[in-house]
Amino acid sequence: MLTIPTARRYQLRNATIPADLAPGLSAPAVQGLATADLVIADGLVESITPAGADLPLDASVDLRGGMVWPCFTDMHTHLDKGHIWERAPNPDGSFMGALETVRADSASHWSAADVSARMEFSLKTAYAHGTQLIRTHLDSLPPQHRISFGVFEAMREQWQDRIALQAVALFPFDIMTEEADFTDLLTVVQASGGLLGGFPLMNPEIDRQFDRLFRAAAEYGLDIDLHVDETADPSAMTLKAIAEAKLRHNFQGAVTVGHCCSLAQQNEDAAKRVVELVAKADLAVVSLPMCNMYLQDRHAGHTPRWRGVTLVHELRAVGVRVAVASDNTRDPFYAYGDLDPVEVFRESVRILHLDHPLDHAANVITSMPASILGRPELGVIAVGQPADLVLFSARRWSEFLSRPQSDRTVLRKGRPIDRTPPDYRDLDPILGA
Repeated sequence: MLTIPTARRYQLRNATIPADLAPGLSAPAVQGLATADLVIADGLVESITPAGADLPLDASVDLRGGMVWPCFTDMHTHLDKGHIWERAPNPDGSFMGALETVRADSASHWSAADVSARMEFSLKTAYAHGTQLIRTHLDSLPPQHRISFGVFEAMREQWQDRIALQAVALFPFDIMTEEADFTDLLTVVQASGGLLGGFPLMNPEIDRQFDRLFRAAAEYGLDIDLHVDETADPSAMTLKAIAEAKLRHNFQGAVTVGHCCSLAQQNEDAAKRVVELVAKADLAVVSLPMCNMYLQDRHAGHTPRWRGVTLVHELRAVGVRVAVASDNTRDPFYAYGDLDPVEVFRESVRILHLDHPLDHAANVITSMPASILGRPELGVIAVGQPADLVLFSARRWSEFLSRPQSDRTVLRKGRPIDRTPPDYRDLDPILGA
């Protein structure tokens, strides 16, 4: 483990940095990696220069080529669902099995105390791994929206100096036909500074539903973040309808779409038209590769034939902003996970073929999601910004991607944090263990 100097001003020498994540660094890059020295002073990045350009400070540590990244952004999670697997396992690993199991668990257990305990556990885990910005979707079928958003607001206040939090109301679109319920939901979301979400499904009224959604978002000044086409059915075209609705309404807020799995099942011409429409509408896309590989194409006695992910390369090629994220954690939608963006990145490289080359891969869990979430100052290493950094022993991509990097050091404002994750036994009182 690294020993970080206790001096108020110190130097990190011989660091390897993904060049995309240090826009002010003028140094040659090989496979997207540049070598640099960083000076940290009073918790801020004072300078970042090519390695060896300046004399070493008395207080310094030689990283011997180890990588330095900015802290991570996890832009699509479900902190309200997390860690219920032990009391609510998915009976068959299917999407419908997950949906029904979560509904039953929510109705039986999701008090403020229950949601708070699990959310706190998740935030402790994410913080230990080096995450500094999280967007969570919150199940918002009344009356759960008032419980979960109340817990969220308390957590946002409690964690404000460690992890910045955003929340999205996740609801079935038929709520919009219940005027009183939908108005109450909009009021709660607006008061909490949240976003409108939901999981639209193809139906004859889909365009009218999106008209209602976009009008409400504009009226209440809310951005939108939707679960989209999480299915292998190529006829699921809600992504197309969302892009058309945003253009039709000239909606000025930000719109993010997650999953978009069916896009990869459509024929080349149809998919190309949708991809171009997504670019025209300036939608941001987040892929959730681990969860979707778990859920999609799962049938008893059947080996999956596809990866369950969206057309990441095709979207990026036309300028669409694309990131990846954790999604669910130890709940019926995904039985595994630890809210570790390094795991998400390593698996995404494999699943989505983000490699060959890897030059620009690192932004999918750092600068790109931070920018999509309206925090472009995060996810980069820049002079004058807090030294919120993650230090690795790995020097090159092969080393980084071949091990879980469990020996990383996380700096917040230049000081190392305790990286010990919470003990699962802490959840025993609410899980009945």
